[in-house]
Amino acid sequence: MRYVMVIEKLESNYSAYVPDLPGCVATGATLGEIEQQIKEAIAFHLDGLREEGLPIPEPTTLCEYVEAC
Repeated sequence: MRYVMVIEKLESNYSAYVPDLPGCVATGATLGEIEQQIKEAIAFHLDGLREEGLPIPEPTTLCEYVEAC
């Protein structure tokens, strides 16, 4: 499955979250670190859902860029 992650640049690091997995978040000092951290967070989140016998959400969020005038 491929989930959309949203990355936000903060003052001194990056923050990321996965809209289709509420509560699945990560932080990192670099873009490379945030990508690794969010992959680990997704795996941890999905493992937790499986252990609880809860359904795994299907990825539904779409990501598109728009030009602003």
